[in-house]
Amino acid sequence: MKRRSRRQFLQKSVSGLSSVWLASHWQAILAAQQYAQGVDTSQPGRFQFFSLEQAAEVEAIAAQIIPGGESPGARDAHVVDFIDRILVTLDRDKQSQYIEGLKELRRRTRERFPDAKEFSALTFDQQIQLLTAVEKSDFFELVRFHTIVGFLARPEYGGNHDEVGWKLIGFEDQMTFEPPFGYYDREENKAP
Repeated sequence: MKRRSRRQFLQKSVSGLSSVWLASHWQAILAAQQYAQGVDTSQPGRFQFFSLEQAAEVEAIAAQIIPGGESPGARDAHVVDFIDRILVTLDRDKQSQYIEGLKELRRRTRERFPDAKEFSALTFDQQIQLLTAVEKSDFFELVRFHTIVGFLARPEYGGNHDEVGWKLIGFEDQMTFEPPFGYYDREENKAP
């Protein structure tokens, strides 16, 4: 019996798990794709889940997670649009986490900074201070995950506007790639 490498084992395992996940989420994936194709991404600010105030808060959090400046950030990538869309398609079950998380963020904002009504109105340093206090919460982890995915997702899904995330990491959107894809494939494909 030919001995399999750990890499081959992991590849087979992940492909099996991916198939199970795809099969169990197929209807939601199709709904998300249809939704993404029917939404006009050229006009940001038209939200299905968030109110304008909630969107401003989520956008401010995302802008601290992936700040702009010398390189594009979450605002440039329209990450809040992606998050709004995913909350009405694939991650509907996360809506309550956003509602409760935003309420808690508002409470903590007013508690720490009584003159401020909203997180998005705080200074840069105040926002960092508050997010540092909540960074271990489930809400922050969820927003962080959605921000990163939205920054790197296909642009038609609402985020990664003008492919700014892809350009930042040097990703080329091609249908096929020529092997070897990286040093790990070159080593794997060497003859024994």
